[in-house]
Amino acid sequence: MNIHTIILAAGKGTRMNTNLPKVMQPLGGQTLISHVIQTAKESSENITVIVGHQKNILKTHIANIDPNIKTADQDDQLGTAHAVKMASHLIKDDEKILILYGDVPLISSKTIEGLMNSEHECTLLTMQLNDPTGYGRVITNGQNLALKIIEQKDASDDELKIEEVFTGILLIDGSLLRPALEEIKNQNSANEYYLTDLVEILSGKGVKIKCIHANPAEVLGANNKHELHELELILRKMSAKKLLEQGITLIDKTRVDVRGKVVAGKDCSIDVNVILEGDVTLGNNVTIKSNVVLQDVLIGDNSIIESFSHLSSASVGSNCNIGPYARIREGTEIGDNAKIGNFVETKKTKLGDGAKANHLAYLGDANIGDKTNVGAGTITCNYDGINKHKTSIGEDSFIGTNSSLVAPVNIGKGAYVGAGSVITKDVPDNALAVGRGKQVIKEDWAKNKK
Repeated sequence: MNIHTIILAAGKGTRMNTNLPKVMQPLGGQTLISHVIQTAKESSENITVIVGHQKNILKTHIANIDPNIKTADQDDQLGTAHAVKMASHLIKDDEKILILYGDVPLISSKTIEGLMNSEHECTLLTMQLNDPTGYGRVITNGQNLALKIIEQKDASDDELKIEEVFTGILLIDGSLLRPALEEIKNQNSANEYYLTDLVEILSGKGVKIKCIHANPAEVLGANNKHELHELELILRKMSAKKLLEQGITLIDKTRVDVRGKVVAGKDCSIDVNVILEGDVTLGNNVTIKSNVVLQDVLIGDNSIIESFSHLSSASVGSNCNIGPYARIREGTEIGDNAKIGNFVETKKTKLGDGAKANHLAYLGDANIGDKTNVGAGTITCNYDGINKHKTSIGEDSFIGTNSSLVAPVNIGKGAYVGAGSVITKDVPDNALAVGRGKQVIKEDWAKNKK
């Protein structure tokens, strides 16, 4: 099926009280429009976004998401049908047109698939509400085919009792949509062109319009920061459900934030106040303790990430222990059975199998061999004020406490560096390097000072 998705995103969003376009408000670590685009891309390669308010900012943002997405300008916001009409020159007769909204970010690909499975020329996404106040009611016949949509202010007492309402989302043949858009008038109190009028126009011509029910939580929009916060709560709940369905144990599902994609093996556990961003992959039996941030990371089997650790763009092997209070930065590769302790920071560093840096160290632009021990307070001095330089430490080496390794420098296999040393020259295999000032003792010096 050839699907062309049109996303309406031209509104000002005045009640958001923001300098940004409404659809660029943040939700779950992304923008509203980003969520909609990502979902649309699962079923559609052809996407057009209708832009208007601050359109240049929004166009740049959309291009950063996917440069292949087209945009169409709606400089005057004259209603939803007018917005779709701005893309009519891009609509082809042999396409199915999916209408989505940039401020309705939680629509699922499963729900869209339900629309696509309909064999009708036009299918509406509706929902049943116990309190439908404020929504346009869907008037249907006995076959659950839509005849018209009537706004609340125009509804009779009997029509106000109808609990089925239109979400605004629909799938329609392009050959039907383009001519029908030309027939929609703006003869209403707002002088706007409403997409809801499409239903009466088409049903009057004998078109059978199917209604499919949606989960109301998926089709909620956000017009202000209160409603945006409600969407955040719903997204958190949805994301936690997916984690639980994967078999991940959550200590408290209301205190885990998923801002990307998580893939996990069996018997993984996540404690409270954990943030998962980007692409996160967990092996089997991985334990993530409280207040941890994982961003684009791969963690191997049986590893433990202790509390208050922050890992970004890094990989951790199996049977590792990281933290607490560790910062594992971009480009870090930690081998199996390794240990990174409290207040250790790594960046573009490879830590070999069984290597350890138990506390208070900075390891940047370094290659550290298997089973090497890095003492507390050790620093790889990788930056000379202009360029970054590499430090290489061989396997089975021992770096004493409070050492500064001034890169570029190589320390051989099985070598030792004495505590408190400043190392500026290469150290051979199995050698001892000590680079510190000679200790001087002046007896009775303190008495003479008084």
